Amino acid sequence: MNTNRPVNLDIRTIRMPITAISSILHRISGVVLFLALPYVLWMLSGVLGTASEFNTVVAHTSSGLGKFMLWAILSALSYHVIAGIRHLLMDVGIGETKQGGRTGAILVLLFSAVSFIAWGVWVW
Repeated sequence: MNTNRPVNLDIRTIRMPITAISSILHRISGVVLFLALPYVLWMLSGVLGTASEFNTVVAHTSSGLGKFMLWAILSALSYHVIAGIRHLLMDVGIGETKQGGRTGAILVLLFSAVSFIAWGVWVW
């Protein structure tokens, strides 16, 4: 076996299929949700705590950065749930073909884009 073949490691020239992009984004959204967990728990603690802690959380989520963080977390959550539903459907045999996987990935991206816009309207 010849191992001297050239290897293309330039990420800008690699053309990934839509199913791979959807899968990578599903993993990224999971990491984002994991990293956002302390922030979400802080907000939950503040909302359930005293009135001054509640006012601190409200003031933070009323700022531009707070609104952006809230939108990003909700968007990551909605993408992760939508892509997770797609994986559950594939586990029961729906969308396992090559064309079905491609269609499912496109639908995940479309539904997620709609949810991102809806979360943006709700947050702002």
